[in-house]
Amino acid sequence: MWLHRALPLLLLVAAFCAGQDTPASSASEAEHGSNPPSRFVDARALLQQGRYDEAISELQALVAVRPPVKGLARELGAAYYKKGDYLKAIDSLKTAQSEDASDNEATQLLGLSYYLAGRPAEAIPQLEKVQSWFPRANVDAAYILGICYIQTKDYPKARTAFARMFEVPPDSAAAYLFAARMLLRQEYDPVAEEYAQKASEVDPKLPGAHLLLGELYLYKSRVPEAIEQFQKEVSLNPANANAYYKLADAYSRIQKYDEAERLLQRSIWLDASSTGPYILMGKVLAKKGELELAVRALKRAAAMDPNNPMTHHLLGQTYRDMGKKEEAESELKAAEQLQTKQNTQP
Repeated sequence: MWLHRALPLLLLVAAFCAGQDTPASSASEAEHGSNPPSRFVDARALLQQGRYDEAISELQALVAVRPPVKGLARELGAAYYKKGDYLKAIDSLKTAQSEDASDNEATQLLGLSYYLAGRPAEAIPQLEKVQSWFPRANVDAAYILGICYIQTKDYPKARTAFARMFEVPPDSAAAYLFAARMLLRQEYDPVAEEYAQKASEVDPKLPGAHLLLGELYLYKSRVPEAIEQFQKEVSLNPANANAYYKLADAYSRIQKYDEAERLLQRSIWLDASSTGPYILMGKVLAKKGELELAVRALKRAAAMDPNNPMTHHLLGQTYRDMGKKEEAESELKAAEQLQTKQNTQP
């Protein structure tokens, strides 16, 4: 479901690239940037190949070198960060920070490591110090900082962080809407609803606020309220294909299939590149007994995204209702195989 926490974010945050381009680091650009000292070149090459333990061993071998290798603690911290060993990354990055308080990359990686280790309260002070984009972290610090504020229930500061990220005033309707969307993704539903309502109060003509409220109400099976919000969104933004699709979904749940079909057709006319309306159209047409048309819609969705098990399952059900046993078995088998494949993926 769209409300599930954004787990892929953890993979994105842990991405590890080369380089740094902040004024604070100009004095040690060779060590932070795309031209690392020769002692670190091999380790970085191993990291890029995913050979994390070998890279860490290379770096640990430098610990005994005298005089101490400048920047080694940061490199070790970054290597542990790349590996996903955030507790060891924290230890090394704290050392790097103590050695060079102006090392903004180490500060940001330390904050990200605290966040990824599930310690958002400790991440906040570090991330507040550095609001720049660092290629090696490969993530917008303002976003992670906003998530940390959400997890520590400091919602006004979260709104300010997201406003900074999207370059809007922190008390604007857009800031409330962006914060509401992020809160919804983190499953802070009551606060998300409050902020979306505030966004529509500050600017009654703001696109997106009613759509978000409708999605929230539909998820909670508050269908009449969802329909009201989607209708308002369509009125404000009549070219929004997704609004028609969501409104059609709401109508289908109360068995108003004719209205749903009409709205889905509008959604498809506006945007024929999304599979969702075709899949829902297939379900609606099947409910109406128009099985040939349902198959046509579902086959279009399957052609657009052949790896969606739901599409094949619905096709199998529709073929079965049509008495086409062989086609039904083929589609249902494909759906089962695709679902099994998805369930076994990491």
